[in-house]
Amino acid sequence: MLMPIDFTRRVRVALAGLVFGLLTSVGNAATTVATTAATTSTILVMGDSLSAEYGLARGTGWVALLEKRLQAEKTNAQVVNASISGETTAGGVTRLPALLAQHHPNVVVIELGANDALRGFALSGTQSNLTTMVNASKAAGAKVVLVGMQVPPNFGKRYTEDFAGLFPKLAKAESIALVPFFLKGVADRADARDWFQADGMHPNAKAHPVILENMWPALKPLLLGRQR
Repeated sequence: MLMPIDFTRRVRVALAGLVFGLLTSVGNAATTVATTAATTSTILVMGDSLSAEYGLARGTGWVALLEKRLQAEKTNAQVVNASISGETTAGGVTRLPALLAQHHPNVVVIELGANDALRGFALSGTQSNLTTMVNASKAAGAKVVLVGMQVPPNFGKRYTEDFAGLFPKLAKAESIALVPFFLKGVADRADARDWFQADGMHPNAKAHPVILENMWPALKPLLLGRQR
């Protein structure tokens, strides 16, 4: 049975409209995904055991608490925790290029140096490694947060003071954000011993919300600026 020409033409027009609508929907969906990906900030944390939840239940360290805060505040950001217990600045220099290429972070947090000092490494080497990491992060288009560290006077007052002073000097020279002291409100408390694990070196779970409060003022402006 032959269909009237007029009816056939109407069917073709309807089908063409349906196909166009489907293609438009797919295109809009792809655009939405691309836009979401473009506006999501990625925070890469390069740290040692202090950021790797050493001796803690998973989800109780400051990095995990940061993720929860970002979710609670509906901040469009994800966190990649590339921290490793025992990490030195030399290890950070070695690992960073691949991590930058893989994750394309908008913000890089560098929490390294304490293990260098505890092993008595030359401060010139620590400074050089940190500078290399800062420059590599900048070259990849990321903003940098440098975390200030302090250590006990195991190697003398001069070494201890020069180590603590290294971080603000580098942050100023490179025009990057600085967390003045990672363990402020923890290691400098009168009852500090109660805020550390049995080894006396690693903060316990109740200390990590305090650490996050130390980190947040440096991170918040970078994240909010990314979302504008």
